[in-house]
Amino acid sequence: MKKVPKGIQQFIEQHDCFYVIGHREPDGDCIGSELALASFLRSMGKRTHVLSSGPFTKSEILQFEHKFKNYAPPENDYERAAAIVLDCSSLSRIGSVGETMPDVPIAFIDHHASGELPGENDYLDETAPAVTAMVYLLMQAFGHKPNKEEAELLFFGLATDTGFFRHLDEKSSDTFEVAARLVESGVSPKRIYADINGGKTLFSRKMLGEILMRLEPHYDGRLLVSYVTLDDQQKYGMASRDSDILYQLIMSVGGCEACFVVKQEAENSCTVGFRSRERINVAEIAAKFGGGGHRLASGLVMQGTIDSVMDTLIDAFQPVFSEEEL
Repeated sequence: MKKVPKGIQQFIEQHDCFYVIGHREPDGDCIGSELALASFLRSMGKRTHVLSSGPFTKSEILQFEHKFKNYAPPENDYERAAAIVLDCSSLSRIGSVGETMPDVPIAFIDHHASGELPGENDYLDETAPAVTAMVYLLMQAFGHKPNKEEAELLFFGLATDTGFFRHLDEKSSDTFEVAARLVESGVSPKRIYADINGGKTLFSRKMLGEILMRLEPHYDGRLLVSYVTLDDQQKYGMASRDSDILYQLIMSVGGCEACFVVKQEAENSCTVGFRSRERINVAEIAAKFGGGGHRLASGLVMQGTIDSVMDTLIDAFQPVFSEEEL
């Protein structure tokens, strides 16, 4: 991971109040980094407003929903206020909360490769495993040791984004050092694992079955695709989609090199999640349609029906698999 830049440290020192914001449809890394950063800022005597557009559809983050506002409260002195956006590097991804944001200076903290050069206040590191790891290093740069609650939030996000460390390779010793420091602060990995993976509903298991039954192979089984309809979400509940185990199961199929799942959000709008085993850069494919993310895990929002989105994206993989055959 990269060294924490001076710009983000000076940005924090120069302001008294912060709007702490994450992306729409937050995940554990987004939630954990927002709440831990806000706690750290308050320990410095800063005022904070922790914001999220939601929706909180993942079961493991529902316990935190009450800690967030879906609008930006007004401030008396905007000259001393600023915003820090976590787990994305564009205001276009923060959702409806952006419509209520005042015109204040903004810094981004993100580990997704956007292809853009960071601004003078930004902290961007595509080599970091999670934004929560970056927030830990930021705290460390200020000489702050996380308390137990902050450490649990940071470990929760780190474990979420790394698939409880199964996505890490031989170059990840610094990530395990961060995890070790958090455990020293009182984190129980066993309990965090239970928080992330336990307590699932029977409906969530049934929805998994529906999605898996719909899997279709393409390019000789190297690409697997499926979908979730509005009817599914009404039948099983909005919180019944368990993305992590779903992608684990799909990518465990022999011969599968990549997959994507289309989720219908409205009659003519869908979100898409991509995963890759190793060779295929799904972030590049997502970027062609306005999305982004990591090389092996990305997503996007796309206008169209499930059928039209699936057809378009299946075709987008054609050059990738053609190159592999050469």
